Amino acid sequence: MSVLFAIILFSLLIFVHELGHFVAAKLSGVQVNEFSVFMGPALWSKQVGETLYSIRLIPIGGYCAMEGEDGGSDNPRAFDKAAWWKRLIILVAGAAVNFLVGVLLMMAVYLPVKQAVVPVISSFESYCTINGPGGLQVGDQIVEVDGEKIYVQSDMSLILQLNPGEVHNLVVQRDGRKVTLSDFRMQTHEVTDADGNTRQLYGMNFTVENLNLAGRVNYAWNQSMDAVRMVRLSLQMLVKGQVGLRDMSGPVGIVQQMSIVADSSPTRQAAMMNMLYFGGFIAINLAVMNLLPIPALDGGRVVGVLITAAVEAVTKKKINPKYEGYLHGAGMIALLGLMALIMFKDIFVLIRG
Repeated sequence: MSVLFAIILFSLLIFVHELGHFVAAKLSGVQVNEFSVFMGPALWSKQVGETLYSIRLIPIGGYCAMEGEDGGSDNPRAFDKAAWWKRLIILVAGAAVNFLVGVLLMMAVYLPVKQAVVPVISSFESYCTINGPGGLQVGDQIVEVDGEKIYVQSDMSLILQLNPGEVHNLVVQRDGRKVTLSDFRMQTHEVTDADGNTRQLYGMNFTVENLNLAGRVNYAWNQSMDAVRMVRLSLQMLVKGQVGLRDMSGPVGIVQQMSIVADSSPTRQAAMMNMLYFGGFIAINLAVMNLLPIPALDGGRVVGVLITAAVEAVTKKKINPKYEGYLHGAGMIALLGLMALIMFKDIFVLIRG
């Protein structure tokens, strides 16, 4: 079921992404030659006006083929003939719809939730050394840790792990005002639980809050913002060399992780909620990743449109779109190569077990 869910999820995300481009193009007056669900040979197709609608054999991907996407068209309704701001809207529309779907999936997960742990300190353990005058106090809401906003309670341990050391910069909300604790020493203590497992803990206990409808919506939104930040943190770790190719996953690896999450869930309902959360997280990640300023991605094309519009506004000369097309073509080859490498890595890990 998890594999089927993953296939449906990826197909849905690609479909709504291309649908975003399609609707934006139609509303902008740009001619769409074909709107296809999936790839490969056509199983069904129908010409409606100027657009061919098709369903293809291979249940991966899809596309919205616009006239003059890569330049070279004399059609006045070609993509490259549209005003720069219309092209911008069309390019961003796909990621915008992905993000919206991700937020809606997060809403589906968290609207039924009646309670949640929030980053408000409820008490301290006896061994805790970070409370008291000049330190943290009961009722403090953790707002920031080392410059990173705390959207949900679990963010605190994540940010502290990413910034090892005993000294941190904290911002807390206390009695209606923000208090900054600079170079604040946070010392962990080894604690053994009833099962004999040892963990390093700070000794803070957080508040379990009853959520009304507005609180649930806000909690789902915070989870969505947290997913957006995870893309940036992951890219930072990749640039710094903290993670490498072996830590990256493609569709095969994601399906495997979804299967593990589903199998480890205590009930079918919990498995479904976990899968929906996974789906929302992936949708938001795809939206953000797609807008990165990398050739072949929509973000790279957005940068191309902005640069082209700026140069043409200054020089009053039209830039040949074929040069941008060459750049995006090279970027697409590199991107497909990386995707293939990650897929083979995921398959090898799956076979090796």
